[in-house]
Formats: sequence, structure tokens, C-alpha cells
Amino acid sequence: MKRKVFPVFFALLLSVISAFPVFAESNVSRLLDEPDLLSESEETDLESKLDEISERQKVDIVVAAVNSLDGMTAMEYADDFYDYNGYGFGAEKDGILFLISMGERDWYISTTGYGITAITDAGREYISEKFIDDLSAGEYAAAFTTFADLCDEFITQAKTGEPYDVDHMPQEPFDPFATLLVAVFAAFIISLIATGIMRSKLKSVHSQLVADSYVKEGSMKLTKEKDLFLYKKIDRREKPKNEDSKDSSSSGGSGGSKTHTSSSGTTHGGGGGKF
Repeated sequence: MKRKVFPVFFALLLSVISAFPVFAESNVSRLLDEPDLLSESEETDLESKLDEISERQKVDIVVAAVNSLDGMTAMEYADDFYDYNGYGFGAEKDGILFLISMGERDWYISTTGYGITAITDAGREYISEKFIDDLSAGEYAAAFTTFADLCDEFITQAKTGEPYDVDHMPQEPFDPFATLLVAVFAAFIISLIATGIMRSKLKSVHSQLVADSYVKEGSMKLTKEKDLFLYKKIDRREKPKNEDSKDSSSSGGSGGSKTHTSSSGTTHGGGGGKF
């Protein structure tokens, strides 16, 4: 009878463990700085931020800076780095990884599980526009921090049931300079309307069709008259395009995320570019 107790005990233990979500391995850092781009304080601050967001949102946010892609594409390297280092929350391995390679000057964002939902293709383009200038200028801490903060914002939005996507992006912060330009333009339009009203009240002055209408009768005598050709008017119309000539690569603004399968068999979204 005693021999049967241990199998039953371990079976119960496994069932209890399986009831809890699977988290990323505790000994795996969410920050890799192989080229040593960050100072010690920047590295500490960024790693703390990544850990805090990841644990609170239950979505791993990872930053990896490497020297080279070792002959792989940025997509392959990012996906494999995420998969084989055990990142991800839950059965779907929810997470978002930001990879940069200094050798190839490539960047890539790989999304997994809920990360695919939170960071759509349009959302990824929006995020990259916010960090690409800092990345190109060598302000790596600022670029990585922007990425992490926007991931936090996008995940929070996705949990409302309406992820940021095509035609639905974060509201831009208030720009006082743009507001000033709008005010100046509005004032200009109002002044045009006001002067137009005042001009319409001038009853004694009217525009004439020909130049000699402005000459007082009998005040001058023309000895020679000649017509000069000044300009001509040409109407141009665009030639209609054939339907077959339209760009077939247009996405049509459908939104969402395109996905692919990595070498480990995991489904990923994502995309990247140069910096």
C-alpha cells in the first residue's frame, strides 16, 4: 500500500502546480547589454523598469542589445532569443522583446502571446517612430525607456478590449506652438472676412472690365493701339489608370498583427528596420 502513496502524492502535486500560470524563469534578466551601451546606473534603472512593468502587467518586456546577429535575420534572432531563454508569462508565453544589433544596425520587435494582441503592426510602427531618433543618435537609454513605457501604455489599453491600432492611436500631448499657429491662422481668416465686409460697403468704387475705363474722358488721346498676347490657359487632366496597375501590396488599413512561426514552433508577431 505504501508504494501507491507516492505516485498519488506526486500526481496531486503536479496538478496543483499546473493550476498556476507559468512565469518567465526568475534567473533570466530582462535586459541584455552585450555592447555595453548603457552606464551602470542606466542599466539598473532600465532593468528595474522592465521588471516592474512585466510583473504588474503579466507580460514580459525584454530589451536585448547584441554585437551581431551571427548570420541570422533580425526576426530569427529576436524570436529565438525570446523562445530559448524562457521568457513569457502563461501558457502563451506573453511578452514583447526589443532587439538591436550594433553590427548590422538592425532593430526588431518580437511579440508573443498577448503581446501580439497589444502591439499590432500599426502600433509597432507608432512605437518605433517615438524611439527611432534617439536610437539613431546613440541615446540608447532614452530609446529603451520610451519602448518600455509605450509597451506599458499599449498593454493597458489592450486590456480595455480596444487595442491601439489603425485609426486608433494614443492622443498626442498638448502642443502650445501648434495651438499658436491655429490661432494666427484663425485671426487671418477673420481679418479677411472683416475687410471683405468693409470693401462691400464702398458704393462709389467699382472694378472695371477694361483699363481705359479708369481714364477720364477727354484727358488723353491715344495715337497707337496694339494688342499683346500675354498668356494662354491649358487644362490638364490625369489619364485614368487601369485597375490592374493599382498597388496590390496595399494593406487597406485592416489593422491587427501579421504572424509567423519561429524555429521553436512558437507563433510570433513583429517587425523591424534600420537605425
